[in-house]
Amino acid sequence: MARIDYAVGGQNPPHTHPRATEIIFVTQGTLEVGFVTTNNKLFTRFVTVGEVFVFPRGLVHFQQNRGHGPASVIAAFNSQLQGTQAIATTLLAATPPVPTDVLAKAFRVDNEDIDAVKARF
Repeated sequence: MARIDYAVGGQNPPHTHPRATEIIFVTQGTLEVGFVTTNNKLFTRFVTVGEVFVFPRGLVHFQQNRGHGPASVIAAFNSQLQGTQAIATTLLAATPPVPTDVLAKAFRVDNEDIDAVKARF
């Protein structure tokens, strides 16, 4: 289990847990939460104090504070070794780096665009 606190506008960026399902219980504020299925369908909703949301194992998901004050949740996993892989960091800050041309082709942009984003990591 973990407690996660979110400043106004703060987020837990898109990530996945390859070995666990996650459930959050909102203790303060309002969050926009969502996950993307293996068919690339986004499921999203707003959750507030006293509500729960479940993120299925292995699916990319996120949380963002959309309220006017701080937010917090208690998160629980069905594994003590859930693993966490942040999508942007995984792709843009790997060591050694994922080749720029591979990412450019995947995102359908120019190499220069990928280099500019990588520089921010």
